[in-house]
Amino acid sequence: MNRKILENKNCLITGATGGLGSNLAEILLENNCNLFLTARNDSKLKILQKRLEKKNRNNCKISFYAGDLTKISDVKKIIANVRSSFRTIDILINNAGIFLSKSISKSEIDEFQNVFDINVRAPFLFSKEFSKDMQQKKWGRIVNIGSSSSYHGFSEGTIYCSSKHALLGLSKSLFAEFKESKIRIFCISPGSIKTKMGKLDKKQNYETFLDPKEVAEYIIFCISFDKELVSEEIRLNRFIT
Repeated sequence: MNRKILENKNCLITGATGGLGSNLAEILLENNCNLFLTARNDSKLKILQKRLEKKNRNNCKISFYAGDLTKISDVKKIIANVRSSFRTIDILINNAGIFLSKSISKSEIDEFQNVFDINVRAPFLFSKEFSKDMQQKKWGRIVNIGSSSSYHGFSEGTIYCSSKHALLGLSKSLFAEFKESKIRIFCISPGSIKTKMGKLDKKQNYETFLDPKEVAEYIIFCISFDKELVSEEIRLNRFIT
């Protein structure tokens, strides 16, 4: 692992105000990354901004933009603001996600669309846009935050699990497309994490969930590993003694 390769890299994180996103932002800032952080809630972004400004000892550039990933117009605005702030992106972390537990008989098409817009369409659009930068630089990282449920499913998880399985398919296809380049694609699929979204899962014991900081540290390890050995998909679970 060589964290020096992260220095002065431009990183876009979606869902930046959540437990995993904010931990990723802090660790990347510690490693002198410039950050473009986006989330739906503007007030939460401002709280995160104050938190990060106190830790920005090396004057890294940090930009924030609130946007709703279910709206194509907002996705386009985020891209435009990234181009205005940084011009190019080296590291893309598609972290934003939405959880839904509902029986298929009670599920609505609008709910299906919203989950897929955030969990699949947004990662597709950001990957399509910023992989161009990575191809030009011959270096880049795309991290898609999947879910272990994409492998095994769960009762009342038809929409959520299918969206995360679609994200896994997107990641594997990107891996195949860029495997001859120095663009690394990762689909990190953790079990349930101790975050606000994790609390929506009422069927499991929250105390057994993964620590978001540990998951973030693992992701940083993956993107800073610069040898020929790569892993296209990674499942994370907690080791309980």
